[in-house]
Amino acid sequence: MLPFKRRISIEAREAFSAYALLTPWLVGLGLFVLYPLIYSFYMSFQNVRVTGDGLIMQPVGFLNYKNAFLQDSDFPLMLVRYMQETILTIPVIVLFSLLVGIMLNMKLPGKGVFRAIFFLPVIFATGQVLNEIFNQGAAGLSLLEQYNIQPYIESNLPKMFSDPLLAVLNKFVIVLWYSGVQIIIIVAGLQTIGRPVYEAAGIDGASRWETFWKITLPALTPFILLNTIYTVVEMFTFPFSPILGLITNHMKYTGYGYASALGWVYFSIAFVLILLVIWFFKRIDGQSEKRR
Repeated sequence: MLPFKRRISIEAREAFSAYALLTPWLVGLGLFVLYPLIYSFYMSFQNVRVTGDGLIMQPVGFLNYKNAFLQDSDFPLMLVRYMQETILTIPVIVLFSLLVGIMLNMKLPGKGVFRAIFFLPVIFATGQVLNEIFNQGAAGLSLLEQYNIQPYIESNLPKMFSDPLLAVLNKFVIVLWYSGVQIIIIVAGLQTIGRPVYEAAGIDGASRWETFWKITLPALTPFILLNTIYTVVEMFTFPFSPILGLITNHMKYTGYGYASALGWVYFSIAFVLILLVIWFFKRIDGQSEKRR
């Protein structure tokens, strides 16, 4: 045992080293994340005018937020439609990444190459590249036109369901491209499951289907939760998000105050959706523990 003073000295040095390493990150967090967030929240309650002397702000209370829903004819409609698309897209990406991650974890020749192929779009597919691909019509599924699926969907589903569904299908290839990180996370999660667990299940006579539901899926639940949260954030920062384009236009023509209010409404919806995802997974965990 080290003397008390000696032990305190070592602990103090370790704490100092930790904070010294964290200082650049904390400074960056404060300057480039917290300060802009707080300042934009402040501007959302102001009428901001850009002049030669700088920004001139006039307090307007909640007027910007009221105008977003009562005066703006585009924002509420675009927000509802994009939320419908997002709610359809998130399960598709999460399930696709789960299936592909399980397949890439199998003992297959050249699986490292396949992993790289699925991850490459994350590196190369910038917003400008995606826009060009989308403009050329290469982002959707060719079978929509080949088998006249689009008219069938439009004639058999209400407009409030058919429009977001077709919007997702027309960007289906790009949506799946955005599953590279999620696939890597699933593969990493599968690596945490020890092979003796599967061997013990096989000895007990469990089939592959039972092994998946009783061992693999419960072990992957935290990783699926992480994937879902990541996908929510990714969809709300999607290059094709019409809300981001609308906010940018309002920054140019309406003012920073109103654009900040729209941004905070958009951020709040994303934050609430993330909280709902966390609550949903916690509830699933609670029910599974009760069954045990």
